[in-house]
Amino acid sequence: MSPIPRRSLLKAAAVAGAAAQFSWALGAKDAQAAPRAEAADADPVTLDWLEGGGLGAAPGSTVGVPWPKGVYEADQTFALTDADGRAVPVQTWPLAYWPDGSLKWTAHAVSSGSGKLTLAAGQAAAPDKKVTVDRSGGTVDVSTGVITVRIGKDGSTLVKSVRRGSTEIARNGRLVLIRQPEIEDDDQGTVRTERFDGAIGEVTVEQDGPVRAVVRIDGKHRKGNRSWLPFSIRLYFYAGADSFRMVHTITYDGTQEPGKASGDFIRGLGVRFSVPLRDAAYDRHIRIGGEGKGLLREAVKGITGLRRDPGAAVQAAQYAGQKLPDPSTWDQRVTTRLQYIPEWGDYTLAQLSADGFTLRKRTRKGYGWIGAGGGRRASGFGYVGGASGGLSFGLRDFWEKYPAQLDIRDAHTDEAEVTLWLWSPEAQPMDLRFYHDGMGQDTYAEQLEGLNITYEDYEPEFGTPYGIARTSELLFWANESTPSADVLAQQVEAVRTLPQLAAPPKQLIRAKVFGPGLYSEPDRSTPAKAKIEDHLDFLFTYYKDQVEQRRWYGFWDYGDIMHTYDTVRHVWRYDIGGYAWDNSELSPDLWLWYAYLRSGRADIFRFAEAMTRHTGEVDVYHLGTWAGLGTRHGVQHYADSAKQQRIANTTYRRFYYFLTADERVGDLMHANVDSDETFLVLDPLRKVRTDPYTPDRHALSIGFGTDWSGLVSAWLTEWERKGPKWEKAKARVLSTMEGIAAQPNGFVQGSGLYDLDTGKFAVASAPVVSVSHLSAVFGLNELCAELIDLVDMPKFNDAYFDYCRYFNATKAEQKARYGSDFGTLLLFQGHSRLDAYAAVRTGDAALAKRAWTKFYGSDGYTESSPWKTEAVSGPMALVAGSEASWVSSNDTALYGLAAIENLALLGDKMP
Repeated sequence: MSPIPRRSLLKAAAVAGAAAQFSWALGAKDAQAAPRAEAADADPVTLDWLEGGGLGAAPGSTVGVPWPKGVYEADQTFALTDADGRAVPVQTWPLAYWPDGSLKWTAHAVSSGSGKLTLAAGQAAAPDKKVTVDRSGGTVDVSTGVITVRIGKDGSTLVKSVRRGSTEIARNGRLVLIRQPEIEDDDQGTVRTERFDGAIGEVTVEQDGPVRAVVRIDGKHRKGNRSWLPFSIRLYFYAGADSFRMVHTITYDGTQEPGKASGDFIRGLGVRFSVPLRDAAYDRHIRIGGEGKGLLREAVKGITGLRRDPGAAVQAAQYAGQKLPDPSTWDQRVTTRLQYIPEWGDYTLAQLSADGFTLRKRTRKGYGWIGAGGGRRASGFGYVGGASGGLSFGLRDFWEKYPAQLDIRDAHTDEAEVTLWLWSPEAQPMDLRFYHDGMGQDTYAEQLEGLNITYEDYEPEFGTPYGIARTSELLFWANESTPSADVLAQQVEAVRTLPQLAAPPKQLIRAKVFGPGLYSEPDRSTPAKAKIEDHLDFLFTYYKDQVEQRRWYGFWDYGDIMHTYDTVRHVWRYDIGGYAWDNSELSPDLWLWYAYLRSGRADIFRFAEAMTRHTGEVDVYHLGTWAGLGTRHGVQHYADSAKQQRIANTTYRRFYYFLTADERVGDLMHANVDSDETFLVLDPLRKVRTDPYTPDRHALSIGFGTDWSGLVSAWLTEWERKGPKWEKAKARVLSTMEGIAAQPNGFVQGSGLYDLDTGKFAVASAPVVSVSHLSAVFGLNELCAELIDLVDMPKFNDAYFDYCRYFNATKAEQKARYGSDFGTLLLFQGHSRLDAYAAVRTGDAALAKRAWTKFYGSDGYTESSPWKTEAVSGPMALVAGSEASWVSSNDTALYGLAAIENLALLGDKMP
């Protein structure tokens, strides 16, 4: 595949829309509704853990808390106490500000505490063991008070050592990449591979305690003169912890040409540590996680099950991982023959699908493997070490993001090697080639014909993965000795479900964040309200179960859902153009996050978390000409030629960032601040324009719906966060709002000519009516609700209220107001939430009535919809399960948002 061409791209909006606790996978059967976080009083705020309990074995947790406008000044400090009133050390920093400079969001990091915690204004308690960072020498040394991690500033060793006290637990932490230059599409040939190592380019200390420290490492994988596959690693440390967390991001910048067998195919991608071993072989232990809390528990030199018995107590001690007494105290028939007992130095657990893992071991390199067990879904956890210390390690979403693998090597020597493979080298190479040849779609006319049959917006060389990214999370513990079974179980639990503190729905609602008035807590006080709540629960449960039934898992796929169902084949249209992966089409992200905001449900949070990780990384370009744009729904996440702002929309990322203070998502949002520059190289409407158009820096055609809502969300977020470009971002928020308000027909004008240098829209000389049913379904209503609350601009408000008022109006009413009607429109049920919003803001009772009329009696889901599933099984389906053939992701997202917002805004006005 050649480098990305500087060609215009995208699809025409009019054409596009015409037609158990350890198993927090999206669809895991035991991922049922968890208790909601308890409602908090106005102040202080009661924080609770999403899944209950507390930190367990995790190093720490960070939570975002919103505050009403004007309540706290920017320099306000906060204190945290537990249920008994004891002070809990906390580190606080601002995440966002209201326009008046008061705090809007604050982040709070804790490294201790369980149960409910109370946050209030006050002086924070200091931890007994503080996190400290020393960057004065040739390394960055971070101490939690329990462990010290030495981080390299250059070279290929990211983590030079991990020490607990005076004992070195691990060393030489590095990245491993195996490239395969060719894929064999038949049974001939010989596989060749080459290894690249991560090379550090820059190290940044982003936080330095006292409760939390963050170190960022950026670089590329390198071999010889070639550097590629950029990485960004963040290491998280918490006070008093014996562990640390790694957030690992790669951005793909390789070459894979369709129809070619050569290119940059990733055969293996991993994180590797060396673990010094000081104990006798019979005091060295291997622990590898199986299903749930299951563990393989073995010694490198096992003394159980032998022909001769060393003694029951000795065997029990070894199984427990305890240091054994001197062999002279054992049964001498064993002691004198210790040298004949094999030492098992190598272990591998490979999870090559979501449904099966295998575990094997061998004595050492060059000797045969034997099977050591297997199962369905491994936890992604392992340990190697002994009585004098050892390393526990884990990879989150291990089986969900298969193919993954854990390796332990050379545990029979003085130094073991541990590798956590994000992409297993035993799997097929990572094949990101475009999946078909275009079938003669060379001209725009031919491509539009293809769109009319397969619903795929194809264009040569646009189905490229160049610039997509993926983030993974890993955990490491430096143990002073082999942990007990109970401690190991806690570590496994932390890997599977990282503890997360959360603010309660009442606080989110009271603070008026994410669109004031657009969501309220679930209310079943009347039969009509209860029925809508039942429908919302049905839709979420159905998609959660479909993830499991349809196996929507995998390194690049996990977190997304499918777009449309094939009622004949009884499958989702996974292989049909724009009907396959959803890629945020019509905002399922927003539906899920609003569902969480109002309920506090842990299962919804975890579903939305996985979607945010996916859609913000995989569906968006982070390098190259199209950086800042996302890809419309398709068979592959990057396959469709519509590269648009609406998918890269910062609106979809804001929730997770502000609720968790996640720095990686913060990076993604900041990167979008300058994405208006992409309109120079890419015209979204190039395939259907009838008038000549060449992108002009001072007159870029930008739509007021899907385009502007994506741009303004990035600008607003940068302004709120006081990011490096916040003043520019603020100016663009205000100037573009003014420009839309000044148009002859406001939002109904459809688009405007935007000047990249001034950040302003030119005011059109004549009124135009150009309305698309897609304009408001990618977060426009939610963004405008925030903007109207933040910015005093009555003309903008009127322009938006008019758009809300007339979209669902009759053609006669549209024509009377604007001189012509809006043409053929769709998605009236979804737009009922615009009616509801405008009704409340303007006091229009007729509009309030119409909101419920359109919600109940237009398109989308209605009361007459089945609201149930049907069983499917063989031979009509690949696997037994259920289907709701009437469900589509477009309708689900819009019904969900309309139901949530209409209930909050007009719940007392229901018919």
